[in-house]
Amino acid sequence: MMADVIAVVLLLAVAAYSCGGGTDYGAGFWDLTAGGAERGKRPRWLIDHAMAPVWEVNNVWLVFVLVIMWTGFPVLFQTVFSAMWLPLALAAVGMVLRGAGFALRKPSRRLAGRRLYGAVFAVSSLLTPFFLGAAAGGIASGRVAPGTPAAQDAWSNPTSLLFGLLAVAATALLGAVFLAADARRFDAPDLDRYFRGRALGAVAAVAVLAVVTLFVTHDDAPHVWRGLTRGVGLVFVVLAAVATLATAGLLLRPSGSWSRVTGVTAVASAVIAWGMAQRPYLIPTSLTVAEGAGAAGTLRWLGVVTLVAVLLVFPAIALLYWLDTHGELESLTDADLRRRGAGDQG
Repeated sequence: MMADVIAVVLLLAVAAYSCGGGTDYGAGFWDLTAGGAERGKRPRWLIDHAMAPVWEVNNVWLVFVLVIMWTGFPVLFQTVFSAMWLPLALAAVGMVLRGAGFALRKPSRRLAGRRLYGAVFAVSSLLTPFFLGAAAGGIASGRVAPGTPAAQDAWSNPTSLLFGLLAVAATALLGAVFLAADARRFDAPDLDRYFRGRALGAVAAVAVLAVVTLFVTHDDAPHVWRGLTRGVGLVFVVLAAVATLATAGLLLRPSGSWSRVTGVTAVASAVIAWGMAQRPYLIPTSLTVAEGAGAAGTLRWLGVVTLVAVLLVFPAIALLYWLDTHGELESLTDADLRRRGAGDQG
């Protein structure tokens, strides 16, 4: 029973990181595609100012995921990190380079330095979610199992490829939705239109990739496909689809807070649908939740730690998100964006 509870906590933590960290990765994706120095100046300034207050806190969710995997499901942790060490190592390197690029781009005085650090930040924002998604696809397709040696097929297969692309598209969607809403808050209607258009493109990409993924998993990950097309998994698939359509509808008009809610709901529901589809397995069809769980005493203490985090840490994170999305941490107007952009030209 406790193992099932901890497994649900792990799934929710993965969903939280997919949404919180995914929004930051998505901002980096749009930084990469913003164009040259002149054309991409205003979008990149908005990205910098929108991300700065909370971009590091999203790593809390990743640390929480790793702690739960390591202590609560050590067999899962060992299996995944042994069989797919390469994509996970590349994702970790991307996280480090991404943070360094973002931090060093701002104080750099030379245009060449800003371009270099900006490119590192942007490319890492694309590669990291792809490799994390590819690893998730390896789990979903059952290509890893306890004792499986590291192999390219574990993460370079049809399901992994689609999971990776879907992760990139989902992060792009979240990033564009949040940036469009930030543009309205910062009184920059042109950037609101700019990012709403890109968010609509990301919605279309997510929808197409999701449908293709369902078809591919029918043969490549049959256990997950059955879970996604019936029962609780199907409920969350439908919820994700409805939230995606609602997001598209909201993006047709000037942005507000509801587009953020529906965008987060769509991505979180998709992640939870995947987790529910795998039941009762951590890795279909070789490792169940009960088989992969740690000692009973460890699980009980992990439950206590999780409860403490829920009571003490998560409210603080929620407050930080609220302050940021309501403009309480930094005030930036359209005039500020134009003034800073003019300063760069000099």
